[in-house]
Amino acid sequence: MLKETERILAQFGDLETDVSFRNLTTFRVGGVARHVFYPRNLFGLTSAISICRQEAIPFKVLGNGSNILPSDDDFEGLIIKLTRYFIDYYFDDEVLYAQCGCSLIALSYKAMEQSLSGLEFANGIPATLGGALFMNAGAYKCEMSDVVQEVQVLVGDDVIWLNRDQCQFSYRSSIFQRHPEWTIVSCKLKLRKGDHAVIEQLVKNRRDKRCSTQPLDFPSAGSTFRNPEGGFAWKYIDEIGYRGHQVGGAQVSTKHSNFIINTGDASAADIRSLAEEIREKVKKEFNVDLIMEVEKFNWKE
Repeated sequence: MLKETERILAQFGDLETDVSFRNLTTFRVGGVARHVFYPRNLFGLTSAISICRQEAIPFKVLGNGSNILPSDDDFEGLIIKLTRYFIDYYFDDEVLYAQCGCSLIALSYKAMEQSLSGLEFANGIPATLGGALFMNAGAYKCEMSDVVQEVQVLVGDDVIWLNRDQCQFSYRSSIFQRHPEWTIVSCKLKLRKGDHAVIEQLVKNRRDKRCSTQPLDFPSAGSTFRNPEGGFAWKYIDEIGYRGHQVGGAQVSTKHSNFIINTGDASAADIRSLAEEIREKVKKEFNVDLIMEVEKFNWKE
């Protein structure tokens, strides 16, 4: 990136250089991002994207990095992070207005404090609001589409609002996955009044269940594979005997076999190799195609 480009970007936000993806993703793996930019506002975001397009600089908008597997190669483009400044939110009766960089877990607690129900399922999902909308994240038979009213999106140079139907939500899917050139900016979530004690107890129960059933003490990206129609990914992984199976520093968790964890020194290649082994064996033994829930980024193939 040219020094003049760096100077311009620095006027619109915080620009950092040579940041390891180990510090940008929950897998704690990957190469180095040559430039990471934290825009201060929507003008900074649109300016950064415009500059990247004009100068043919590859870029990626990133939240918590909780559902992404970067390669071990360095990324010579620009990572745009929205977790530092795009974190404003407010409640208006039963509607929660929030920017895309907000922590989903934090919003769940804030809704509970307001005695608003609807986000209890999200309490243990370590994503930003934008990432959760992108994936239509969910748990306990609930998902983001259950509470979305509208989503504000940057499309080209225009900021538009999409209603829930226009977002085309389905299981771990949305229109945003089919339009990676769009950027989620904020959204309105429709919650409902409830009994504070009941909401608080439900949040606690689900937090306790996650702690007892998921390997939260190791870096991971949550569930590695989507559940195939009519089945559960973890059951297929158990059936092929892969619970605890390891490739380099990557391991199928002994606590939850749909979690691939970084035992401490895993490479991104270790994680990908293990995931591909699982997909091939499940396909061979059960003729079931497991689809990775985790997005691969900056791989040459």
